[in-house]
Amino acid sequence: MLNKAQEIKPFIVRLRRTIHQRPELGFHVHETAALVARTLNELGLEAQTGVGKTGVVGYIGEGEGPVVALRADMDALPILEANEVEYKSQNPGKMHACGHDAHTAMLLGAARLLSQEKFKGQVRLLFQPSEENFDEEGVSGAPRMIADGALKGVDRVIALHVDGSLEAGTIGIESGKVAAAVDTFQATIKGAGGHGARPHTTLDPIWLTAQVLNALYAVPSRRIDPFEPNVLTVGVVQGGTAENVIPPAVFIEGTLRSMTPKTRANLHKEVERCMNVARGLGGDYELKIIQGYPPMVNDAGVCELMRQVGGEMLGIDKLAPREPSMGAEDFSYMLELAPGAMFRLGTRKPGGAPRYVHTPDFDIDEDALPIGSAMLAATALRLLKEMGR
Repeated sequence: MLNKAQEIKPFIVRLRRTIHQRPELGFHVHETAALVARTLNELGLEAQTGVGKTGVVGYIGEGEGPVVALRADMDALPILEANEVEYKSQNPGKMHACGHDAHTAMLLGAARLLSQEKFKGQVRLLFQPSEENFDEEGVSGAPRMIADGALKGVDRVIALHVDGSLEAGTIGIESGKVAAAVDTFQATIKGAGGHGARPHTTLDPIWLTAQVLNALYAVPSRRIDPFEPNVLTVGVVQGGTAENVIPPAVFIEGTLRSMTPKTRANLHKEVERCMNVARGLGGDYELKIIQGYPPMVNDAGVCELMRQVGGEMLGIDKLAPREPSMGAEDFSYMLELAPGAMFRLGTRKPGGAPRYVHTPDFDIDEDALPIGSAMLAATALRLLKEMGR
């Protein structure tokens, strides 16, 4: 399968670069979805569009038998690209800084490989919008595709994610909890504004916020079991318009990461407790906690099969543990409906420095693209064979 994938490398690279040049955000992946549907049709495959708003579902194989789904996300990030490459983003302020262009291209490569194979069952191709963002109702792409029936009848579901810390030619696979649950908190700390020269006649919300921040930053180390992975980060603090004016309120926003329902609930409770510091000092607050993705849990059986495929394809020495991350992935919703796993695909150039996602200079070694397509295709075939016995 890897040899076949190497033969179509120009096809995969061309798709990746085309998508990279035209990044789209959230559910607004219209041009990318059209390219996906057109490519699937050119391969002689059925393409269902408008799934999960702007997602695409492709189908390979007919008749009765098990169903394996392969998922790739399509959306980009609101980042201005710093790379000076021939395929640089042509949409200023938007960039494929998380590798979703590669994910989509590799799944199309896998589709081409699988379209030439004979097997019992069905491979379903899930091209998902908005992994990085939410719609007006606070819902991301995976739940939207699920609601439209994309995973109906699916027995196994797999995906990959590029990893700039791993060298191209290697893959990372690990079972169990490999990505965190994520929640967002938004709070307005309320005081009483006034002239900066007369602070005693006000209730300074910036001072109140400083006390709240001190309490918040102590939560992970002093309020949560140290054996329970968790993160509390404040990423937004907004307040004030002039140096001599004490504002009436300050807005703060942050992220909460956890691996278990208990820790998740405790974080919510502790954030509320911290906000009460402002109330204890005479101020007030409004707090909103927005629940996001659940933890991502890789199935042990699927991971073992992936290791077998990867070992045969690349060699056992090219398999690396997939280190758990406090990052989050809405692929976790799909894993709640069917056993499956996401593996990490090494994309760092040999001898080169790591390229980390969500940065303006993120890029990949395109030699990794055929490996990703081959792994997706070969794993799908192996799963169908195992379930068909």
